[in-house]
Amino acid sequence: MGTDRFPAVVASGAGPASTVTLTDADLPDGDVTVDVAYSSLNYKDGLAVTGRARIARTFPMVCGIDLAGTVRSSAVDRWRPGDEVVVTGWGLSETHPGGYTQRERLESGWLLPPPPGLDLRRSMAVGTAGLTAMLCVLALEGAGLRPDPGEEVLVTGAAGGVGSIAVALLSALGHRVVASTGRTELEPYLRDLGAGRVVDRAELAVAPERPLGPERYAGAVDTVGSTTLASVIGQVRYRGAVAACGLAGGSELATNVIPFILRNVALLGVDSVRCPNALRSVAWSRIATDLPAAVLDRVTEVRPMSDIHALAQEILSGSVRGRVVVDPHA
Repeated sequence: MGTDRFPAVVASGAGPASTVTLTDADLPDGDVTVDVAYSSLNYKDGLAVTGRARIARTFPMVCGIDLAGTVRSSAVDRWRPGDEVVVTGWGLSETHPGGYTQRERLESGWLLPPPPGLDLRRSMAVGTAGLTAMLCVLALEGAGLRPDPGEEVLVTGAAGGVGSIAVALLSALGHRVVASTGRTELEPYLRDLGAGRVVDRAELAVAPERPLGPERYAGAVDTVGSTTLASVIGQVRYRGAVAACGLAGGSELATNVIPFILRNVALLGVDSVRCPNALRSVAWSRIATDLPAAVLDRVTEVRPMSDIHALAQEILSGSVRGRVVVDPHA
C-alpha cells in the first residue's frame, strides 16, 4: 500500500478483530510517530484478536501489545527521526492503539531504545513475554535466589513464550532448571534451552492434599496460575520464592497462609504493563547480556501479520512454541 494508507488489525467490538486500511488521520494522540517494523504474539494478543476476552477498553482499537520500529516524526527533543525504539505494554491494544499496524503514534515516555546487541527483530522476539520473564528473574534474585548446584528452579508453562525465555535465562545464569509442560513431546526443545529435567504439568495440576508438600524448589516462575500455582507454592523450600506472572490455567488461587508463615515462602506478583522505565531498562540490559542471541533465535519464528488470526487461535490453544515475531509488512 502507499505511504498514506496502511493495514492494521483492528478490534471494533464483540467478536474477532479484522484487517482494515488506516491513514495518518486515524492515528491517536501522541508526540512521537513510529514506523513499525515488527510486533510480536502474546497470549493477550490472542484474546484480543479472537475476541474471546475484552482486552480493548474502547473501540475501535488496533491490536498488538508490542512494537518496535523507527521514529518517523517527533515533537520532543528526546527522540529524532530515524531513532530505533521499542514499546511494550503501557496499555497498547487496551487503552491505546497497538502494534499490529505499519504506523503508530505514541507517548514519548513509553519509548525505549533497544539495548546494544538487540536489533528490532530480536527486540520483538523478546517482547512482552521475554521482558516479563526477565522481570520474574529479577524478582527472584531480589528475594535472594542464587545459583546453587544442589537446588532446582521450576518454570511452569515452560514451552510458551514467557516460559521458554525464563528457562533459557535461568539456565544461562547457572541455575538447575525444571521445566513443567503439558507438551512433553517438546522435551528435546526444552532441554536444548537448558532445562535439566522436564515434568508433565499434570503433576502440578491436581489440588494439593496438604498445604505443605516436599521442599523441591528453591524458586519458581509460574505462568499458569490456579491449581498449578497453589501446588508450586507448597513445594518451594524455606525462604524460597515464586514469581507469578500468568493465568493460562485460571485466575483463582485456592491456597492458605501456611506456606507463607511456616516456610517464609514469598509470592511475588510480576507485571510488565505499567513497569517503570527505570526497571524496564535494567531488564532489557540484562536480557541483552544474559540471554544468548543464538538461543533467542532458536525459540523464534517470524510470521506475516496476514497470519494473525490463525496465530491467535494457536496461542490460545497452547500450540505455539517459543516466540513469534509479527511482520506487519507481510
